[in-house]
Amino acid sequence: MTLPSQKNSSLELIDAEADELPPPQPHRGKSPIGRFVLGASLVLIAFNLRPVFSSASALLPEIRTGLGLSSFGTSLLTTLPVVCMGLFSPLAPRLAQRLGTERVLLGVILLLALGTALRGFSSISMLFFGTALTGACIAVGNVLLPGVVKRDFPDKAALMTGCYTMALCAGAASAAGLTLPIEHALGGSLGGTLAAWALPALVVGLLWLPQVMGARSQVRRNGFRVTGLWTDPIAWQVTLFMGLQSALAYCVFGWLVPILRERGLDGVTAGAIVSASVMVQAAACLVAPHIAVKGRDQRAINVILCVIAVVALLGLLFAPLWTVWFWAVLQGIGQGGLIAVALTVIVLRSPDAHVAAHLSGMAQFVGYLLAATGPLVVGMIHGWTGSFAWCAVLFVLLGLGAAVNGWFAGRSISVNAKTIETS
Repeated sequence: MTLPSQKNSSLELIDAEADELPPPQPHRGKSPIGRFVLGASLVLIAFNLRPVFSSASALLPEIRTGLGLSSFGTSLLTTLPVVCMGLFSPLAPRLAQRLGTERVLLGVILLLALGTALRGFSSISMLFFGTALTGACIAVGNVLLPGVVKRDFPDKAALMTGCYTMALCAGAASAAGLTLPIEHALGGSLGGTLAAWALPALVVGLLWLPQVMGARSQVRRNGFRVTGLWTDPIAWQVTLFMGLQSALAYCVFGWLVPILRERGLDGVTAGAIVSASVMVQAAACLVAPHIAVKGRDQRAINVILCVIAVVALLGLLFAPLWTVWFWAVLQGIGQGGLIAVALTVIVLRSPDAHVAAHLSGMAQFVGYLLAATGPLVVGMIHGWTGSFAWCAVLFVLLGLGAAVNGWFAGRSISVNAKTIETS
């Protein structure tokens, strides 16, 4: 088996259902309007997979005061959805195989709306249950959605990959920038503001319903298995690179608004800065893979992006406030580039689509569980010291770990895993 070409890999989405026989078939016979609605539905589902993080982040001081959360409870709230993303991501292919991808995605978006709405009750138990439910839904959506985009739009791979990436970042950016203005418009209602983000998900669920009605029910089975992956050093380096850069990303999603607010910025301005940084991430996501595949390997770009992301975070922590926009843009470049090259490295280190799907599953399962420690430790450091300043040590350690593993994961060699067809 040979590695996929580097030129194509920069735009290749990983199909979580690559092992299934018979392979999932794309929707056929759709009119141009039908294809547009299908594509728009997929992009809008992606949009709804990120607001849970930045909407809670924007309101963390209010949540802590209003519900009487401890420092540990606040930290747990920021890390809970990331833990659930790791725990539930392995279930996604099995659910799709048994129920069908379209039905699973409908369940994902409707349960996501329910979990988001439950956060609006003035109850700590409902806040945590709703947050956990949304994290589980995001896990399944993260795994299945790229494969559906790839399956149904093979002739528009570059365009749909760009739209999918932009939608993920736009969802996070919208929640970061609009949550506090929504709270002001609702007269300071904390519950109403948190629950308001259920409305876009509910609308998209209704929009996706016709796709479920038109999907064909087909019994599928696993036709392939991959061996040797979990004992391969390169696979673990890819996984740790993914996990440690994700830890930095979810520190930003979970805590950057509170960091900027503690430094003296008002909540709306802090949210706008984070929103702009996340949208820069979207642009970096589109550009970085093309740069990454031009060289002989990805070692240099992996390390450089780690340095940029960490230096920018240190600037956001300590630099004069009048420079904060510069550091936010720089952080967006570093973090967005890291997310994109981590996904690109998964494809480039895989000898075939089956290994890529399993390596992606390994990287998401282990990586998100590792990533969950980032926002948890940030909150604990703040609780212990009363300041975010000592978080600089955590950011440097996470960046150093990501750079070391990114260097080894960036070597131009494939993982030593084999795909075996089962009877």
